[in-house]
Amino acid sequence: MASAQGHFSDQSDGADGTDSAEGDSVPPAFRSAVDALRSARLRPELEVEPTRPPKRLAPYAYALEAAVVDGEDDLADGRLVLLHDPAGHEAWQGNFRLVTLVRAELEPEMASDPLLPEVCWSWLTGALEARGLSYGEAGGTVTRAGSHYFGQLATRRPATQIEIRASWTPREGRGGVPDTAAHLMAWGDLLCQIAGLPPSEPVDAAVVTLPQRRGPQVS
Repeated sequence: MASAQGHFSDQSDGADGTDSAEGDSVPPAFRSAVDALRSARLRPELEVEPTRPPKRLAPYAYALEAAVVDGEDDLADGRLVLLHDPAGHEAWQGNFRLVTLVRAELEPEMASDPLLPEVCWSWLTGALEARGLSYGEAGGTVTRAGSHYFGQLATRRPATQIEIRASWTPREGRGGVPDTAAHLMAWGDLLCQIAGLPPSEPVDAAVVTLPQRRGPQVS
């Protein structure tokens, strides 16, 4: 992983990426986890900014959205949400949960691969394991959707989008705080891989990357 800092923006339409059911009373563990996210060092192709987190999923939440940028092209985009429930959550088997959406547009030759969903899911788990991260209760979906254009749009070529929706429980360390910076860096690795960028470090020859492509924006 390159040591260059990814681009974090302080502007998010008035949102700071946090949500709390208890006003300014933020648990120290959650505050530390958010501070670690803000300090993570990411690949320079990643542009990251805070965004409004979903409400009612947990007492505390922090959200980031990111895009893999090549010139004026967005090759992939995604959103990562950190949830925290100080009382614990039975389904999470922990006090923290990471939730993500990642998506990119595929080249036709990749879109037709019947093993693509399994490969994309392995990229997520592989990115976490490559950084030595301990996690549990992982689950999610990989969706492949195609678009064909007609009438005035008939000149556009067919397009296929891959979308990964997933969540997992990061194992907590000292002070009950997970290594959220490392989880964010692993998530950044996933975004760059689905965008088709070459890895920043040598990897096993069996690891497959997608060709570079233009991806959609997070809406």
